[in-house]
Amino acid sequence: MGLAYKNPYLINNRLADVIAAIQVMGTYKFYKLPFDKWADRISGTTDSGIYWKEVFEEHPEFFRLDGNREKASLVWRRQYPKRYHVDQEKKLSQSEYEKLSEKDKQERISRVPLTSEDIKALVSTAISLHSRALEEEKESRWWIPLLVSGGGGLLGALLGAFFRK
Repeated sequence: MGLAYKNPYLINNRLADVIAAIQVMGTYKFYKLPFDKWADRISGTTDSGIYWKEVFEEHPEFFRLDGNREKASLVWRRQYPKRYHVDQEKKLSQSEYEKLSEKDKQERISRVPLTSEDIKALVSTAISLHSRALEEEKESRWWIPLLVSGGGGLLGALLGAFFRK
């Protein structure tokens, strides 16, 4: 029998990490990066890339890994076409995009960053999912007070019977 499933939102500091990742990944000029690059952007250290890969994998409601499982992106940004020029910081028209070299299309074009309203919606969703996870955990422990009070009563009865003798 395997270990019981634990909601990833119940992991220590997870909500804060998910919110930080949403904010950084939603606004950074490139929408998809390797884990160590996201680690540097989010937490200021490249040696936590493995940790961030785990966060991304455990929260598919917000994050996706590429086909090679080497890079991560924010799901919401993936819905937008790749027409954002990272150097010009603007969305290109179809004709502007078509005039670019293949190298520029590969290296300098990304998906448009999210608006503050988009990020607010994602953060609100993360908070809601965290709250729901806390409620589910609380509800799953309904039997503990019953066991404690019933066990205490049983122990009291046994000790009472023992000392009466």
